[in-house]
Amino acid sequence: MAQSPEEIKANEKALDTFKMNFFDLTGKVAVITGGNTGLGQGYAVALAEAGADIFIPTFGKAEWDETRRLIEKRGRKVEFADVDLTKAGVPDEVVAQAIKTFGHIDILINNAGMIRRNPLLESKDADWDAVININLNAVYHMSMAVAKEFAKQKSGKIINIGSMLSFQGGKFIPSYTASKHGVAGLTKSFASELGAYNIQVNAIAPGYIKTANTAPIRADKARNKEILDRIPAGHWAEPHELMGVAVFLASRASDYVSGHILAVDGGYLVR
Repeated sequence: MAQSPEEIKANEKALDTFKMNFFDLTGKVAVITGGNTGLGQGYAVALAEAGADIFIPTFGKAEWDETRRLIEKRGRKVEFADVDLTKAGVPDEVVAQAIKTFGHIDILINNAGMIRRNPLLESKDADWDAVININLNAVYHMSMAVAKEFAKQKSGKIINIGSMLSFQGGKFIPSYTASKHGVAGLTKSFASELGAYNIQVNAIAPGYIKTANTAPIRADKARNKEILDRIPAGHWAEPHELMGVAVFLASRASDYVSGHILAVDGGYLVR
Protein backbone atom coordinates (compact mmCIF):
# COMPACT_ATOMS: atom_id res chain seq x y z
CA MET A 1 0.00 0.00 0.00
CA ALA A 2 1.35 3.40 -0.98
CA GLN A 3 2.16 5.85 1.78
CA SER A 4 0.00 8.91 2.20
CA PRO A 5 1.59 12.38 1.85
CA GLU A 6 1.31 12.78 5.63
CA GLU A 7 3.16 9.50 6.25
CA ILE A 8 5.89 10.42 3.77
CA LYS A 9 6.34 13.79 5.49
CA ALA A 10 6.46 12.18 8.94
CA ASN A 11 9.02 9.61 7.81
CA GLU A 12 11.19 12.27 6.22
CA LYS A 13 11.11 14.32 9.43
CA ALA A 14 12.09 11.24 11.46
CA LEU A 15 14.99 10.42 9.15
CA ASP A 16 16.21 14.01 9.22
CA THR A 17 16.78 13.70 12.96
CA PHE A 18 19.73 11.41 12.19
CA LYS A 19 21.60 14.51 11.08
CA MET A 20 21.89 15.24 14.82
CA ASN A 21 24.53 13.66 17.05
CA PHE A 22 22.44 11.61 19.42
CA PHE A 23 25.49 10.80 21.56
CA ASP A 24 26.58 14.41 22.12
CA LEU A 25 26.53 15.35 25.83
CA THR A 26 27.71 18.93 25.38
CA GLY A 27 26.12 21.12 28.06
CA LYS A 28 25.15 18.15 30.22
CA VAL A 29 26.22 17.58 33.82
CA ALA A 30 26.76 14.07 35.17
CA VAL A 31 27.03 13.00 38.80
CA ILE A 32 29.05 9.78 39.00
CA THR A 33 29.42 8.22 42.44
CA GLY A 34 32.83 6.68 42.99
CA GLY A 35 33.93 8.14 39.67
CA ASN A 36 37.53 8.67 40.73
CA THR A 37 38.82 5.10 40.38
CA GLY A 38 38.34 1.91 38.36
CA LEU A 39 35.32 1.59 36.12
CA GLY A 40 33.80 4.70 37.69
CA GLN A 41 36.75 6.72 36.46
CA GLY A 42 36.22 5.17 33.04
CA TYR A 43 32.56 6.25 32.98
CA ALA A 44 33.56 9.77 34.03
CA VAL A 45 36.17 10.11 31.30
CA ALA A 46 33.87 8.59 28.67
CA LEU A 47 31.07 11.05 29.45
CA ALA A 48 33.56 13.92 29.49
CA GLU A 49 34.81 12.81 26.08
CA ALA A 50 31.20 13.06 24.87
CA GLY A 51 30.96 16.61 26.22
CA ALA A 52 29.64 16.41 29.80
CA ASP A 53 30.97 18.17 32.88
CA ILE A 54 31.40 15.81 35.83
CA PHE A 55 30.66 15.92 39.57
CA ILE A 56 32.15 13.05 41.57
CA PRO A 57 31.05 12.23 45.12
CA THR A 58 33.45 9.68 46.60
CA PHE A 59 34.71 8.42 49.94
CA GLY A 60 38.31 9.58 50.25
CA LYS A 61 40.53 11.50 47.85
CA ALA A 62 42.34 8.68 46.06
CA GLU A 63 43.23 9.47 42.44
CA TRP A 64 41.44 12.82 42.38
CA ASP A 65 44.40 14.47 40.65
CA GLU A 66 44.64 11.79 37.97
CA THR A 67 40.90 11.83 37.30
CA ARG A 68 40.93 15.63 37.12
CA ARG A 69 43.81 15.51 34.64
CA LEU A 70 42.00 13.00 32.41
CA ILE A 71 38.78 15.02 32.34
CA GLU A 72 40.30 18.47 31.97
CA LYS A 73 42.48 17.09 29.17
CA ARG A 74 39.20 16.71 27.28
CA GLY A 75 38.24 20.31 27.89
CA ARG A 76 35.57 19.53 30.47
CA LYS A 77 35.10 20.62 34.09
CA VAL A 78 35.14 18.30 37.10
CA GLU A 79 34.56 18.77 40.82
CA PHE A 80 34.77 16.29 43.69
CA ALA A 81 33.11 15.83 47.08
CA ASP A 82 34.60 13.68 49.86
CA VAL A 83 31.45 12.18 51.38
CA ASP A 84 29.99 8.99 52.82
CA LEU A 85 26.91 8.25 50.71
CA THR A 86 25.59 5.82 53.34
CA LYS A 87 25.05 8.61 55.88
CA ALA A 88 21.56 10.06 56.26
CA GLY A 89 21.04 13.26 54.31
CA VAL A 90 24.31 13.08 52.37
CA PRO A 91 22.73 12.23 48.96
CA ASP A 92 20.54 15.36 49.20
CA GLU A 93 23.62 17.40 50.10
CA VAL A 94 25.50 15.96 47.11
CA VAL A 95 22.73 16.93 44.71
CA ALA A 96 22.54 20.43 46.18
CA GLN A 97 26.32 20.84 45.90
CA ALA A 98 26.39 19.62 42.29
CA ILE A 99 23.64 22.07 41.34
CA LYS A 100 25.42 24.89 43.15
CA THR A 101 28.62 24.04 41.23
CA PHE A 102 27.23 23.50 37.74
CA GLY A 103 23.71 24.95 37.84
CA HIS A 104 21.87 21.72 37.04
CA ILE A 105 22.16 17.93 36.76
CA ASP A 106 21.20 15.80 33.77
CA ILE A 107 22.72 12.38 34.46
CA LEU A 108 23.31 10.22 37.52
CA ILE A 109 25.50 7.11 37.42
CA ASN A 110 25.22 5.10 40.64
CA ASN A 111 28.62 3.48 40.38
CA ALA A 112 29.97 3.40 43.95
CA GLY A 113 30.00 -0.09 45.39
CA MET A 114 31.89 -2.79 47.23
CA ILE A 115 32.14 -6.56 47.56
CA ARG A 116 32.94 -8.86 50.49
CA ARG A 117 33.79 -12.50 49.71
CA ASN A 118 33.06 -15.25 52.23
CA PRO A 119 31.43 -18.68 52.14
CA LEU A 120 27.79 -18.26 53.12
CA LEU A 121 28.14 -20.01 56.48
CA GLU A 122 31.09 -17.79 57.37
CA SER A 123 29.44 -14.52 56.39
CA LYS A 124 29.33 -11.79 59.00
CA ASP A 125 26.48 -9.40 59.69
CA ALA A 126 28.88 -6.46 59.46
CA ASP A 127 29.81 -7.45 55.90
CA TRP A 128 26.14 -7.74 54.94
CA ASP A 129 25.36 -4.29 56.33
CA ALA A 130 28.37 -2.62 54.70
CA VAL A 131 27.63 -4.02 51.24
CA ILE A 132 23.88 -3.41 51.33
CA ASN A 133 24.37 0.14 52.61
CA ILE A 134 26.58 1.28 49.72
CA ASN A 135 25.41 -1.03 46.92
CA LEU A 136 21.67 -0.68 47.47
CA ASN A 137 20.65 1.86 50.10
CA ALA A 138 22.91 4.58 48.68
CA VAL A 139 21.61 3.86 45.18
CA TYR A 140 18.05 4.34 46.40
CA HIS A 141 18.77 7.57 48.26
CA MET A 142 20.91 9.09 45.48
CA SER A 143 18.25 8.20 42.91
CA MET A 144 15.50 9.72 45.06
CA ALA A 145 17.46 12.92 45.60
CA VAL A 146 18.22 13.43 41.93
CA ALA A 147 14.78 12.27 40.72
CA LYS A 148 13.17 15.18 42.54
CA GLU A 149 15.29 17.59 40.49
CA PHE A 150 14.77 15.66 37.27
CA ALA A 151 11.00 15.75 37.80
CA LYS A 152 11.11 19.54 38.04
CA GLN A 153 13.02 19.89 34.77
CA LYS A 154 11.07 17.09 33.05
CA SER A 155 14.18 15.25 31.93
CA GLY A 156 17.03 13.14 33.26
CA LYS A 157 18.95 9.89 33.05
CA ILE A 158 19.61 7.53 35.96
CA ILE A 159 22.09 4.74 35.23
CA ASN A 160 22.59 2.08 37.86
CA ILE A 161 25.38 -0.48 37.90
CA GLY A 162 24.18 -4.05 38.19
CA SER A 163 26.12 -7.25 37.62
CA MET A 164 25.88 -10.79 36.32
CA LEU A 165 24.77 -11.33 39.93
CA SER A 166 21.64 -9.31 39.12
CA PHE A 167 20.57 -12.50 37.29
CA GLN A 168 22.35 -15.32 39.13
CA GLY A 169 23.17 -16.55 42.61
CA GLY A 170 26.95 -16.69 42.51
CA LYS A 171 29.30 -18.11 45.14
CA PHE A 172 30.68 -16.63 48.35
CA ILE A 173 29.01 -13.23 47.88
CA PRO A 174 25.45 -13.39 49.26
CA SER A 175 25.37 -9.70 50.24
CA TYR A 176 26.68 -8.57 46.85
CA THR A 177 24.22 -10.83 45.01
CA ALA A 178 21.29 -9.55 47.07
CA SER A 179 22.35 -5.95 46.49
CA LYS A 180 22.65 -6.39 42.72
CA HIS A 181 19.28 -8.14 42.49
CA GLY A 182 17.95 -5.16 44.44
CA VAL A 183 19.53 -2.72 42.00
CA ALA A 184 17.70 -4.45 39.15
CA GLY A 185 14.43 -4.14 41.05
CA LEU A 186 14.99 -0.48 41.87
CA THR A 187 15.80 0.22 38.23
CA LYS A 188 12.50 -1.24 37.06
CA SER A 189 10.46 0.35 39.84
CA PHE A 190 11.90 3.84 39.31
CA ALA A 191 11.51 3.53 35.54
CA SER A 192 7.86 2.60 35.95
CA GLU A 193 6.98 5.76 37.85
CA LEU A 194 9.46 8.30 36.51
CA GLY A 195 8.70 7.78 32.83
CA ALA A 196 5.84 10.26 33.18
CA TYR A 197 8.47 12.94 33.88
CA ASN A 198 10.61 12.06 30.84
CA ILE A 199 13.19 10.40 33.10
CA GLN A 200 14.85 7.23 31.82
CA VAL A 201 16.18 4.73 34.37
CA ASN A 202 18.37 1.83 33.25
CA ALA A 203 21.17 -0.35 34.54
CA ILE A 204 24.40 -1.69 33.11
CA ALA A 205 25.19 -5.26 34.11
CA PRO A 206 28.92 -5.75 33.47
CA GLY A 207 30.11 -9.25 32.75
CA TYR A 208 33.59 -10.40 33.63
CA ILE A 209 35.81 -7.33 33.34
CA LYS A 210 39.56 -7.00 33.90
CA THR A 211 39.65 -4.92 37.08
CA ALA A 212 41.45 -5.01 40.41
CA ASN A 213 38.36 -6.61 41.99
CA THR A 214 38.47 -9.56 39.58
CA ALA A 215 42.24 -10.12 39.77
CA PRO A 216 41.92 -12.93 42.37
CA ILE A 217 39.42 -14.79 40.16
CA ARG A 218 41.58 -14.45 37.07
CA ALA A 219 44.55 -15.74 39.06
CA ASP A 220 42.59 -18.90 39.97
CA LYS A 221 43.30 -21.08 36.92
CA ALA A 222 40.36 -23.44 37.45
CA ARG A 223 37.83 -20.67 38.07
CA ASN A 224 39.23 -18.56 35.23
CA LYS A 225 38.83 -21.46 32.80
CA GLU A 226 35.29 -22.12 34.06
CA ILE A 227 34.36 -18.51 33.31
CA LEU A 228 36.08 -18.29 29.93
CA ASP A 229 34.47 -21.54 28.77
CA ARG A 230 31.07 -19.91 29.28
CA ILE A 231 31.81 -16.62 27.48
CA PRO A 232 31.08 -16.87 23.73
CA ALA A 233 33.41 -13.92 23.11
CA GLY A 234 36.19 -16.02 24.64
CA HIS A 235 37.86 -13.34 26.75
CA TRP A 236 37.49 -11.09 29.76
CA ALA A 237 36.36 -7.59 28.79
CA GLU A 238 38.67 -4.63 28.88
CA PRO A 239 37.18 -1.73 30.89
CA HIS A 240 36.81 0.44 27.76
CA GLU A 241 34.30 -2.07 26.37
CA LEU A 242 31.74 -0.78 28.90
CA MET A 243 32.13 2.89 28.13
CA GLY A 244 30.12 3.17 24.91
CA VAL A 245 27.13 1.68 26.71
CA ALA A 246 27.40 4.32 29.44
CA VAL A 247 27.43 7.13 26.86
CA PHE A 248 24.47 5.54 25.06
CA LEU A 249 22.35 5.37 28.22
CA ALA A 250 23.34 8.93 29.17
CA SER A 251 22.47 10.40 25.77
CA ARG A 252 19.45 11.18 23.59
CA ALA A 253 20.11 7.93 21.76
CA SER A 254 18.41 6.07 24.64
CA ASP A 255 15.39 8.34 25.10
CA TYR A 256 12.98 5.44 24.49
CA VAL A 257 14.91 2.93 26.59
CA SER A 258 13.87 2.61 30.23
CA GLY A 259 13.65 -0.07 32.88
CA HIS A 260 16.24 -2.18 31.06
CA ILE A 261 19.13 -4.13 32.59
CA LEU A 262 21.69 -4.10 29.79
CA ALA A 263 24.17 -6.95 30.08
CA VAL A 264 27.62 -6.23 28.66
CA ASP A 265 28.94 -9.74 29.05
CA GLY A 266 30.32 -11.11 25.78
CA GLY A 267 27.31 -13.42 25.63
CA TYR A 268 27.88 -15.00 29.06
CA LEU A 269 24.17 -15.12 29.93
CA VAL A 270 23.13 -16.97 26.80
CA ARG A 271 24.93 -20.15 27.88
